[in-house]
Amino acid sequence: MAAKRDYYEVLGVSKTSSPDEIKNQYRKLALKFHPDRNQSADAAEHFKEISEAYGVLSDSEKKQTYDQYGHDGVDGKYSSDDIFGRGGGGGGFNDIFESIFGRGGGGFTQQQRGSDILYQTTVTLDDVLHGKKMEINLQKQIKCDNCHGSGCKPGTNKKTCTSCNGQGEVRQTRNMGFASFVTAAPCPTCRGQGSMIETPCNNCKGQGRVKGTKKVDFEIPPGIDTGDYIVSNEGNEIPDGINGDLVIRVKIQSHSDFKRDGKDIFYDQDVSMIDAALGCELMVPTLHGEEKIKVDSGSQPNTIIKLKGKGVSHINSRGTGDQYVRIVVNVPKKLNKHQKNLLNEFKDTTD
Repeated sequence: MAAKRDYYEVLGVSKTSSPDEIKNQYRKLALKFHPDRNQSADAAEHFKEISEAYGVLSDSEKKQTYDQYGHDGVDGKYSSDDIFGRGGGGGGFNDIFESIFGRGGGGFTQQQRGSDILYQTTVTLDDVLHGKKMEINLQKQIKCDNCHGSGCKPGTNKKTCTSCNGQGEVRQTRNMGFASFVTAAPCPTCRGQGSMIETPCNNCKGQGRVKGTKKVDFEIPPGIDTGDYIVSNEGNEIPDGINGDLVIRVKIQSHSDFKRDGKDIFYDQDVSMIDAALGCELMVPTLHGEEKIKVDSGSQPNTIIKLKGKGVSHINSRGTGDQYVRIVVNVPKKLNKHQKNLLNEFKDTTD
């Protein structure tokens, strides 16, 4: 008989993983190897292995015993009934299974979800600084006004499905050797709805929704970056279900003067070679208004001057960034005779 694998290895977690991390990892693996979803020959064995590992690691007492003594401590102290909870004991396998897959263990839900809608927009750096309120007329699936989303012709009602008695699901008891539980699947007669429409609405043809336009308000938050942002429940609507989401795809418009890197802003300031040599004071633009900077005498090309707090915020971090002003020393391409003579005199004094 092959030796049991380490429970942490089975689930792909560590001893320091939180209960939520352990549960989430079990959820992923259970969905992958559940025999109703995975028809491979070894799916049932894998499912049994990960469920046993979760049954131990999700219980603080069993986990402590396993951490101290390994499989010997668990196998010697707990029976399979203790781990899998046969007989409906609190915290047993059936409770674990139902908490992840839902009532009956099949993970089926009658509630449908509308599809998401993608909306693309471009915002400026000023919008990044202050945020922006937007209002759009969105073409989407909306609830039918004629039947109020029921799908039935006004004055008529849905009929309870006789195949599932209105449950929307059919159940089957499965015995996998280590635990018995009930799996559920959508009723094929009513397609999981629990009821059927005998006389459809003429406007929506029984769908309960039609194409329409809805005014949607949302706000681009300060510190936004290029990427996708979600406005919940503003996607396509679905009667007696969950609306889809509105996915706002944001692009930051390039600026003629400023460049952005996260929270920081970069700006190039032209300075004559005379001002760079002698030093000067200048007013430079920022997203917050003009700021005075001092260019020290003898400043070299690419000298950086930092303006603290004159950058932008970022929605994924705290505080405000800075603006960095890079000194660009301009050397004249053409000089008149007098200018050349002056520079030659200056050159002679530095030799």
